[in-house]
Amino acid sequence: METKIDLDKPRFDQSTYTGRAKHFFITTNPLNVFKTSKELDKAKDIVVRYKAGEHLPGLTPDDIWRAKHTYDSAFHPDTGEKMFLPGRMSFQVPGNMTITGCMMTFYKSTPAVVFWQWFNQTFNAVVNYTNRSGDSPISVQRLGVSYVLATGGAVSTALLINRQVGRFPALIGRFVPFAAVAVANCINIPCMRSQELDSGIPVLDSEGRRLGDSTAAAKRAIGQVVFSRICMATPGMLIPPILMNRLERSGFLARFPWSGAPIQVLLCGAFLTFATPMCCALFPQMASVRVSALEAPLRDRLLKEGRKPDEVLYYNKGL
Repeated sequence: METKIDLDKPRFDQSTYTGRAKHFFITTNPLNVFKTSKELDKAKDIVVRYKAGEHLPGLTPDDIWRAKHTYDSAFHPDTGEKMFLPGRMSFQVPGNMTITGCMMTFYKSTPAVVFWQWFNQTFNAVVNYTNRSGDSPISVQRLGVSYVLATGGAVSTALLINRQVGRFPALIGRFVPFAAVAVANCINIPCMRSQELDSGIPVLDSEGRRLGDSTAAAKRAIGQVVFSRICMATPGMLIPPILMNRLERSGFLARFPWSGAPIQVLLCGAFLTFATPMCCALFPQMASVRVSALEAPLRDRLLKEGRKPDEVLYYNKGL
């Protein structure tokens, strides 16, 4: 008798870093960007029908898993909605490699710094909103205020740091984009997910039953995402500047000035191809929190309902 596949769980063991990394290498695969709407809808149809217990003749377990991985790359895990293409994690490598490469190439001109920091934070805002945890809607007003705060903070940070590095060696100036991105992530992600900090995100028991919404879990989730995003940017924004500085000192960039941006973009792409899934895997997608660590009203209600203080609950941390 064929063993039923549990599609509510990833194929690989998510309690280990290796299992999570395998999962994200598949779901962040840039090739998923080229999946057509027809292919995505077909994958969703297979997943939905299989979960409903329908027999699907002609499909092997590998076929079912391929459909699930395609589904995971394009549909939100909580709402089931097809995500906006630039906001999907599979678009992170092609999107970020282009933006990051340009940020690190055109870091000396103030207009270029403003444009690329604005463009980067606009892209990040789309990604953060698309991959927000939970199913609570966010108003247009809140979205607008969050976007202005996030992009304004990022641009201001970049300009402020740029003014301070003039008296340092040229290599230090090449690290300005990374510093701005790291600080901006600390602003952008909490701003774009501020609804979760106000209303909380769903917490579930081991059976998947929703027990309530927790702001304590939201704070943990956002903190984990901020940390992983900064780690994600680190290799591609710290190593290429060192290599580019050597090319500049050797005279290569002077002889081929047009090559700066393409080289930076390709270097960023190479690092992001590995850094994106490996840093997404730093924390489990369905993270855990004990009842005792929840905010008092929710914790007290759950304790009255018979839950134990050390019982582990789960929440989707978002990406």
